[in-house]
Amino acid sequence: MKILIDARFTRLDHHDGISRYGASLIAATAKVADVSMLISDTRQLALLPDVPYTLINSPLSPAELFVAGKVNPLGADVVVCPMQTMGSWGRKYALVLTLHDLIYYEHPAPPGFLPAPVRVLWRLYHKAFWPQRVLLNRADVVATISSTTEALMAKYRLTKRPVRIVGNAPQPGLTPRDPGAGADKTLLYMGSFMPYKNVETMVKGMAGLPEMTLHLLSRITPERRAELEALAPAGASILFHNGVTDAEYEALLARTTALVSLSKAEGYGLPLVEAMSHGTPVIASDIPIFREVGADAVSYVDPDSPSAFAAAVRELEEPELWKERSSRAVQRAAGFSWDASAQRLLAAAEEAVALRRRKRR
Repeated sequence: MKILIDARFTRLDHHDGISRYGASLIAATAKVADVSMLISDTRQLALLPDVPYTLINSPLSPAELFVAGKVNPLGADVVVCPMQTMGSWGRKYALVLTLHDLIYYEHPAPPGFLPAPVRVLWRLYHKAFWPQRVLLNRADVVATISSTTEALMAKYRLTKRPVRIVGNAPQPGLTPRDPGAGADKTLLYMGSFMPYKNVETMVKGMAGLPEMTLHLLSRITPERRAELEALAPAGASILFHNGVTDAEYEALLARTTALVSLSKAEGYGLPLVEAMSHGTPVIASDIPIFREVGADAVSYVDPDSPSAFAAAVRELEEPELWKERSSRAVQRAAGFSWDASAQRLLAAAEEAVALRRRKRR
């Protein structure tokens, strides 16, 4: 079976969640199957594994409507897209499309990197569920990354197609930190600064943590930084990194007291798994997807309570509790791997091929 994976959502200079998900799946699946990929810019290759590729149009181009005309000659048995928007008119191959979450129905503000016309369409698209149904029902099989999203898809009857879970995972080869080595008086946040990420609560909560430094690791616009700085309590230690390398991220994770995510909505929460795989305790908002990912290895708090966040941090200052949470985090993270996700992707791809052949008889 020849599998073609759409890597055109890979960023050019650093991974975001979708970008890392696609690149990691390609790398893991290529170890056990015949895999090639689609790109739209050769600069994407710096963040992708060394597998055969074909250069075609951007997924945001009007030419996307007719992309099957470029893909058909490549002879793939199945095409896997880590998003649900890939064009499919006239396709001659099985198709697996991916829906990560339903965040933007509740929080419709689009990502800022999208072109203005796409941002307008984005808002219109998320005003009703029927456009999502149209997109997903073009596939033979639909993938998603969590049981939480799978349940929401069923609740809103988003597709008639089989839904299969192909989850996220930490990067392979990580060595957990030594729980006995202690931790710096630091807290880490890795993620975007969109409103639903709720960074405001952790910034306000620093009023009760004068001895701690909060490291905000991701890239941020000057306007958004000014908004958060205006909320910072007097004397609070908050450091804006405006982007870090993977090596810098891992070094910070290996010394910090905890990684924090107080998001009000998520599709998965990959930073939680990354932190746990290092043996770094996690403090997270009490929402279903974080419960699914973190189970009993995470400290859960009310995302609207700065004081609850600060109290959870102070609990981790007790050395024995910190060691216990560190060890439990490693155990929980061991349940996630890209190799396992690749096997689930292979099963979904084989199912898609079988279903398409059955339809064509």
